[in-house]
Amino acid sequence: MKTWSDVSEVQPLASKILMNSIRKGRISHAYLLQGERGTGKEAIALLLAKGLFCTNKSDVEPCGVCNMCRRIESRNHPDVHWLEPDGQSIKIEQIKNLQKEFTYSGLESNRKVYIIKAADTLTLNAANRILKFLEEPSKQTTAIMLTENSQSIISTIRSRCQVIDLQPLNPTSFKRQLMDAGLQQQDAVLMSALTNNVDDAIAWSTDAWFAEGRKLVVQLVEMFVHKPEDVFLFIHQHWIPHFKERSQQEQGLDLLLLAFKDILYAHLGSGEDTAMLHMPAEQLNQLVMFYSQQKLITILHELLQAKRNLKQNVHATLVMEQLTLQIQR
Repeated sequence: MKTWSDVSEVQPLASKILMNSIRKGRISHAYLLQGERGTGKEAIALLLAKGLFCTNKSDVEPCGVCNMCRRIESRNHPDVHWLEPDGQSIKIEQIKNLQKEFTYSGLESNRKVYIIKAADTLTLNAANRILKFLEEPSKQTTAIMLTENSQSIISTIRSRCQVIDLQPLNPTSFKRQLMDAGLQQQDAVLMSALTNNVDDAIAWSTDAWFAEGRKLVVQLVEMFVHKPEDVFLFIHQHWIPHFKERSQQEQGLDLLLLAFKDILYAHLGSGEDTAMLHMPAEQLNQLVMFYSQQKLITILHELLQAKRNLKQNVHATLVMEQLTLQIQR
């Protein structure tokens, strides 16, 4: 999504609100863009930033080709600051450095923009520190905070932002879009369950790391049934080394969630239409015989709790060990 016209096709309500604000010159000092991955948070943040600096706008549309727009797009504009998690979280030192930057005058104008990705990962100290910007807003400063998990944003930050809710993409049209891009139907079904981002889906469909991760998930599910005594060894020797980064750890849990959903769907007789990982029929039937529906529902709840724990910066190894114990009960 490169223009507000593009955004309006995917996020009509959000684009209408923001475009009206731009036309009337009523840009908020702080925005909180909340929505699932792939719903356009970064694209909207870029458009807002470009609109504030572009020297050749047409109505609300930044030109996209001027020096300002190109530098913002490449994240090289000195007065547009991006803040991302350092490891598992955004730390207070990062906020202190940002505050230091804001004590200086803008290099090219008095306007400054800061964009905080994964704002839900702000540590409590960092979140309290960022309130200084939000409580004493400058007319020339705009904060844009992005999150997939708005409930983890402290209320004092939420109350000082204009909250923009981004709607999930239509799954049917998204699957069709992926198939038009060349993905097989079964891959399109899987990818649409993992992401709303076309570029990510296409990249993962041909990525060797992703294929290996998918294989590990199926192996782990089988081990719970056939070799439960070896599960912890498998976790430490194969799972942890493969799913190293936070995003990878989250994806591993997402794939595991889909695997157990496949077993539940098979229990319910939903068949091929809802299968995600496409395990062989014989293997899936064995898993259906082993797990009751109630046990599968319990496991799905435990997996969701594991995802929440990971979001709250619980160590990934501990998350997997606790999850393993819960599944084996």
